[in-house]
Amino acid sequence: MTAAAAIDERVVCGERYFGARAEQLARLCHAMAERFARGGRLFAVGASPADRSDARHVAVEFVHPVIVGKRALPALAVAPGELALLARADDMVMAFGDTPEIAAALRAAEAAGCLTVAFGRAAAAWELPVPTDDPLLAQELVECAYHVLWELVHVFFEHRGLLEGRDRRAHHDAGASAFLYPFLAEAEDDLDAVLADVRDSVLTKAAETAALRAQTLAGNTDALHAAAVVLRDGFRAGGKVLALGNGGSATDAMDAAADLRHPPGTWPARPAIDLTEDTAVLTAVGNDVGIEAIFARQVIAYGAPGDAVLSFSTSGNSANVIAALAEARRRGLTTIALVGYDGGRIAAERLADHVVVTRSEHIPRIQEAQASAWHVLRGLVEADTA
Repeated sequence: MTAAAAIDERVVCGERYFGARAEQLARLCHAMAERFARGGRLFAVGASPADRSDARHVAVEFVHPVIVGKRALPALAVAPGELALLARADDMVMAFGDTPEIAAALRAAEAAGCLTVAFGRAAAAWELPVPTDDPLLAQELVECAYHVLWELVHVFFEHRGLLEGRDRRAHHDAGASAFLYPFLAEAEDDLDAVLADVRDSVLTKAAETAALRAQTLAGNTDALHAAAVVLRDGFRAGGKVLALGNGGSATDAMDAAADLRHPPGTWPARPAIDLTEDTAVLTAVGNDVGIEAIFARQVIAYGAPGDAVLSFSTSGNSANVIAALAEARRRGLTTIALVGYDGGRIAAERLADHVVVTRSEHIPRIQEAQASAWHVLRGLVEADTA
């Protein structure tokens, strides 16, 4: 698939999905905010390895918000079979995939009084299936959807009177300053008005994502094709991929490894190691040596000629990512970096052989565009020509 075709497909599918789901997503934000306000927790469950990377992504975004001033919210990625032990009435369950195990977990969660959300075809109180059979494109839409939920659930904490059981604030007349601070003059009983604002924000964020995906794919066509060639040649010679990143980018590395080891359709499985996967190794190196060495040590241990390091970083400045890329180069490994902002040190100092830059300063949008870039790269690896 060409970059232009990949862009068109993503724009059309995204417009169709979010145009149809914006109102539902806005109301789900409100329902989740009410649960969080009552002490509820969010459990994320996934069926396949790729689904579990999304569950992990949800957990880290809610617990460790990257937007300054947003509160940490209780979220945890668990195995579907563990829900019965952990879930209680005010909790929420967000499910990825539609296996019988997921369906059983959702039924048990609803019986316990939980709010249930499903992005697949499993039955849930809130169902958000995507309009595509392409699992990679579906993942991109789902990632944007749960990012939007995480970002906009916070709106309702700023309007306490709209949350069941919370005290209302007084209605204030903002006078001449109302045009600067419209919410100061907003009554706390106008739920429809806030829902309309949130619905519009869903559409705005989805449009921003579509534009950034297009910009990323169009602006990095040569880098993506070149990286695909070296990955394909490396696989043919017996090489493997070592994937890494921090936080949400760690879950992107998880997804990349899953897409390689458990590919969709008829693509062959490819060898990959997720360097974020082994918590014992990560905590041992981080505790005894330092956080900067957690990936470089693993490159030393697992890397071999013909391998490639695939790194994800929204800033392009993460010290442990830079250390891993430097170690990989010393050992003759190919280095590929997906970075945000202006590319950071990785792009400016040419610290990777192939650099894909997503030019934005908004971390959720960067990660969404990087997902598209990786998925296009994954497809190019299996193309006859690149």
